[in-house]
Amino acid sequence: MRVPAGRREMWGPVAVSREAWVRRSTSPVWRGAAAVTTGALPALSFPEPGLWWLAYGALVPWMLLVRTAPTGRRAILDGWLGGLGFILAVHHWLMPSLHVFIVVLAGLLGLLWAPWGWLVHLMLGGRPSPRRTAAALVVVPSGWLMIETVRSLEGLGGPWGLLGASQWEVAPALRLASVGGVWLVSLLVVAVNTGLTALLTVATARTVVAVGIVACAVGVSCAWVWAPRPERTGQTRVAVVQPGVFAGPDGVDRRFDRSEELTRSLAGRDLDLVVWGESSVGDDLGARPDLAARIAVLSRQVGAEVLVNVDASGTDRAGRTGIFKSAVLVGPNGLTGDRYDKMRLVPFGEYVPARSALGWATSVGKAAGEDRRRGTRQVVMVLPGEGRGGLRVGPLICFESAFPDMSRQLVRDGSQLLVAQSSTSTFQHSWAPEQHASLAALRAAETGRPTVHATLTGVSAVYGPRGERTGARLGTASSAGAVYELPLTRGTTAYVKYGDWPLYGAPAVLAALCAAEGARSLRRPASAPPVPPVHTTRA
Repeated sequence: MRVPAGRREMWGPVAVSREAWVRRSTSPVWRGAAAVTTGALPALSFPEPGLWWLAYGALVPWMLLVRTAPTGRRAILDGWLGGLGFILAVHHWLMPSLHVFIVVLAGLLGLLWAPWGWLVHLMLGGRPSPRRTAAALVVVPSGWLMIETVRSLEGLGGPWGLLGASQWEVAPALRLASVGGVWLVSLLVVAVNTGLTALLTVATARTVVAVGIVACAVGVSCAWVWAPRPERTGQTRVAVVQPGVFAGPDGVDRRFDRSEELTRSLAGRDLDLVVWGESSVGDDLGARPDLAARIAVLSRQVGAEVLVNVDASGTDRAGRTGIFKSAVLVGPNGLTGDRYDKMRLVPFGEYVPARSALGWATSVGKAAGEDRRRGTRQVVMVLPGEGRGGLRVGPLICFESAFPDMSRQLVRDGSQLLVAQSSTSTFQHSWAPEQHASLAALRAAETGRPTVHATLTGVSAVYGPRGERTGARLGTASSAGAVYELPLTRGTTAYVKYGDWPLYGAPAVLAALCAAEGARSLRRPASAPPVPPVHTTRA
C-alpha cells in the first residue's frame, strides 16, 4: 500500500514526516552528530547516574542508525563516530587532566568500533533473513567483545567502562560473572541490544529473537542454579581508614596525621587487618624509620597489621631506583618485609607512553612529569600471628582492580582476601570514584573472594564473595575509619578455574563468519561479460 505524501510517522516522542526523516538520515552532518550522541548513551548505565537497566537498550539507537547507512563505508564511519562518543562520555571526567588530548585519544580508540559498524550493517542492514538475524545475535556481540578485548590492553587505557561492568549491582549478572567474568556479562548485554534492534526493524525476526531471549534467560538461570559457589570457612574483620582531602604543600603530612588518628580510634575492635588508601605515605619507609615506627605503634595499639601504600622514590629488591607505588605491610615490630610494587600503571597519569613522541601532553594537562617504575610480580601476603589463621591477602593498587586477570591470579595463588588501595582525589567531584568502587564488586563475584576497596578520599566500599555490598560505604565527603566483618571462603568459581574463555570464543565466531562469507562469495556465479549491442538493418 502506498503511503500518502505528507503522512507523519512517530520517531520516539517526536513526529516527523517520512520525507524529513529520509532527508536527515542522508545528511552527513546529521548522521555524524547522531552517531556521536547515540554512541554516548551507554555511559548513563555506569555509576553515576547508574541506570544499569538502560544498558540493555542503550545500543539500539546507535545500531538502528548504523544499519540504515547507505553504504558499508558510511557504516564504518558511523561506527567510528559512535565509538568516539562512547569513549568521551565514559571518560569525560579525564578532561580536567588531559584537556584537548582526551579528544585525540577518543578519536584513536573510537577507531576500534569502525569494523563493528560494518559488522552491524552486514548482519542487520536491509532485510536480513531469519537465518542471518539468528547469526547476528551471536556475531554482533562477539564483535563488541573483540573491541573490549583490544582496548583492555594497559597501554590503551585498560578495561575501564566495559559494558558488562554496568551490571555490578545486579545479582544474576554477578552470578554470570562467576562463570565467564565481566566478558560474559558484556556478551549478554550486547545480545539483548541486538535482539531488540532486530525486533524493531525485521518483520520476520519475532520468532528468532524470542528464541534468542529465551536462550539467554535459560543460560543465566543455569548459571544461577548450577555454577559452583565457594564454601564459607570463617570470617575476618578488616578496617578501612579514609582520611579525606588534604591539599597544600603540607597535605601529605597532615593526611598521615589524620590516618594515624583514625587508626588509633580502632583499638579494641578485634581486627585482623587495617587498610590505608593509595599514596597514604609519601616517603619510602626504608629511608624513614621514624614513620615506620609510628605505624608499628599503631599496629600494636589495634592488635593487627597495617597495610599502607607508599608513593615515593626508592630502591626495590632488584636494585632498581625510581618512583614506585607499593603496598607495604607493617606489623607490631615494624616492616614485615611483605611489599608489592604496582605492575600496571595508568597511561599518562603514572607514565607517558612513548614519552619522546607524546611528552607534549604534560604541557596541556596533568600528565605524569616522571614515569613510575613497574613491579615485576604479584604478591600474596600472609598475616602472621595466632588467631588470624594465616590470612592470605592479595593486594591490588588503584587501576589494577579493573583487570580481571590480576585478581584471578591472586586467588589461584591462594589469596583469601582481595584488597584494592586507591585514590581518585584528582577526580573527586566526578563519576570516577563511584565507577572505581563498583569494580570491586565484579572482582569479588568473579573470584568468590571478599574484596576491600580502600581509598584516601572516597568512595571506599567492601563486598562479599558474591559481589554483594557489605556494610556502609564511605563517600567522598567522609573522613573516617570503618570496620567490616567479611566471610572467608574456599573453593573456586568457574571463572577462576577456566579463565577468560569468552575472549577465545568471540574470535572463533568471527572466523566462522569470515569463512561462511568467503564460501558464499565463491558460490556466487560470476557476472557475465558485457555483450556488445546488436546492430540490425531494416528491410
